[in-house]
Amino acid sequence: MRIAFGTDECTQLTDHLKTRLTEHGHELIVVGEGIAWPDAGRGVGEAVATGRADLGVVCCWTGTGVSIAANKVPGVRAALCTDRATAEGARKWNDANVLALGLRLTSPTVADEMLDAFLATEPDESEAANYRKLG
Repeated sequence: MRIAFGTDECTQLTDHLKTRLTEHGHELIVVGEGIAWPDAGRGVGEAVATGRADLGVVCCWTGTGVSIAANKVPGVRAALCTDRATAEGARKWNDANVLALGLRLTSPTVADEMLDAFLATEPDESEAANYRKLG
C-alpha cells in the first residue's frame, strides 16, 4: 500500500512511524518533514485525494492542526485518533483515509496499535451512504 506521510516536527515517534510502515512493506511517500503543519496536512491530503497514495498519516504536536488542514482537501476524511478502537472505527464507520496523530501524547506502542487497526480495517459498506454525503 502507498502511504503518504507528513509532519511538522521530526521526532523519535515520526522516525518510528516511518520505520514501522516501511518494515511492514508499505511504500512511503514522504510529503514533508519539519514543514509548517498546514503544509503537512494539505500535502498528505492532496496525495491521497489525487490517488498518489492509498492512505495517509499526518502528525503535529496535538494532531488537530494537521487533521483540519487535511480535511480542507476535497475527498479527504482525516481522523484525529488517540487509540486503536478510534482508528478502527474511523476506517470502519467513516471511511477515514488519513490518520492524524498527536506527537505530544502518543507512545510508539499506541501508535503501532493505531496504525495496525487503521491499515487493516475496511470501510463498512452499510455506512457508505453516510460518509459519501461528506464528499
